[in-house]
Amino acid sequence: MTEDKAQVKRIAPLKSITVLMATVERVMNRAPGLPGMATFHGPSGYGKTYAARYVAERHKGCYVQVRSVWTRKKLCRSILAALGVQPARDMADMVDQIGQELALSGRPLLIDEADYLVQRRMVEIVRDLYEASGAAIVLIGEEHLPGKLKVWERVHGRMMDWGAAPPASLADAKHLSPIYCPGIAIAADLLARVHEASGGSVRRIGVNLDRVRELARTQGADAVSLEDWGTRAFFRGSAPAARRAAA
Repeated sequence: MTEDKAQVKRIAPLKSITVLMATVERVMNRAPGLPGMATFHGPSGYGKTYAARYVAERHKGCYVQVRSVWTRKKLCRSILAALGVQPARDMADMVDQIGQELALSGRPLLIDEADYLVQRRMVEIVRDLYEASGAAIVLIGEEHLPGKLKVWERVHGRMMDWGAAPPASLADAKHLSPIYCPGIAIAADLLARVHEASGGSVRRIGVNLDRVRELARTQGADAVSLEDWGTRAFFRGSAPAARRAAA
């Protein structure tokens, strides 16, 4: 967790963080009687998890990342662990514990990889947590998460906002460059190509910047331009084509 905190503080200016921050604050500061849930959705690699950890840290929120094998009980135990509360044995009691803690503290609950909640039919328990607490609850997941939630009308109807994670901008690439290439000056033309090749993915920008760092290291340089990069390939996320077996 200490590593997570250090990491999110280093990437605070990203656009995805700005959008999620606005979404969380909108739900936290809603008028009485308005629904208190939201989603933050977007393609893989758009920086949703980084944004969630940063926003949770800023608002002293409760952040959990769901795993594909989790059960309802494991979800409740993980939320209580993040809240610093010793879980009860019975799951119904755990729901009450979570509801009470969120209600008293006013902390938002951010649930990452929420697609697994839909996949494993665990969404209704999130509604239970909302009803028990009235807290701001944000489900974070892939691009089609809002559509998946339509099946769960009692959850879908409690949504106040549908925050969409934006693609990474050139400004984001500039903010990321000192993180992945510390001490290396990256020319504007090369950074622009890194951004273009990465297709809006924060993750792919990081991979390409790491390749720039490796080039600078092997050449003993503290500055790299597009000319220095030459004809080297950028990482675009495409799987390699199958190789033909030798005759």
